[in-house]
Amino acid sequence: MELITFGESMVLFNPGKAGALRYVQHFHKQIGGAESNVAIGVQRLGHQAGWFSRLGNDEFGKFVLSTIRAEGVDTSKVIVDDRGPTGLYFKEKRNKRDVRVTYYRKGSAASFLSPDDLDESYLKQATCLHLTGITPVLSPTCRSAALEAVRIARQNGVMVSFDPNIRYTLWNSSDAKTTLCAIASQCDVVMPGLQEAQFLTGKESPRDISSYFLEQGVSAVILKLGEQGAYFAVKGHEQFVPAFPVDDVVDPVGAGDGFAAGVLAGRLKGWDWDEAVRLGNAVGAMVVQTDGDVEGLPAFEEVERFLQKPAADVSR
Repeated sequence: MELITFGESMVLFNPGKAGALRYVQHFHKQIGGAESNVAIGVQRLGHQAGWFSRLGNDEFGKFVLSTIRAEGVDTSKVIVDDRGPTGLYFKEKRNKRDVRVTYYRKGSAASFLSPDDLDESYLKQATCLHLTGITPVLSPTCRSAALEAVRIARQNGVMVSFDPNIRYTLWNSSDAKTTLCAIASQCDVVMPGLQEAQFLTGKESPRDISSYFLEQGVSAVILKLGEQGAYFAVKGHEQFVPAFPVDDVVDPVGAGDGFAAGVLAGRLKGWDWDEAVRLGNAVGAMVVQTDGDVEGLPAFEEVERFLQKPAADVSR
């Protein structure tokens, strides 16, 4: 397994039209979850990925499992749990730039994840372990599982990637800063959004933010700058990598997961950081042009064609 990740994946109900949910009558049933999005993205880009979680013993859980497994992602460590249901969430599209998400996940099966669910032999054979800041907030046992997974990975020389992916409706601010900064300091790669990084570090500029994390022992800091692109810093080098222009943003949710998948796939291919971040930008740009969290994640051949387009042919 080249990349392993774990965390809650849910059934997504995507509205059939824009507007407040009270006026929507029809929904498309899909799946979404930051970690499984990354696993599917990495798999499509040509690398073997594994994902696990706890799913409810219900039809929604079966739907999530079969969908992720069908992508070629290894799901052999998924646990079916009778104690809680599979989580659900609804998108609300007020307009193309105002997409809201409502979760129904309290007491879900995934919230019962614990360190006992970690198979050390499975984790330590990976090249990369990818975590997000969503899992630690689901429950105290989920937080313990995330910390234990980082410990196992570090003890066995597995690269650890971390996307804080802060869900402000779930965290209180003091817990978020303390917990997420503690996890980040133990990771090799940290890739927050700019506002997330400013919140966590108290710093404003990309350079100051990167210095903060690098001084904590992080090897690479990658800041997502949205429509501008991304900035990365490693010891002795920093660089801004511009975004690919996109004219028609259909659905912005999932772009950050696509970016992470692109960066990690690039590193798994042995690419330098600038090439890997450029791949992340390309995947993110492609994801926002498709409705759904995973539907727009491209195969590597599609990204290659996208990258080879003359500048005048890039949609703007």
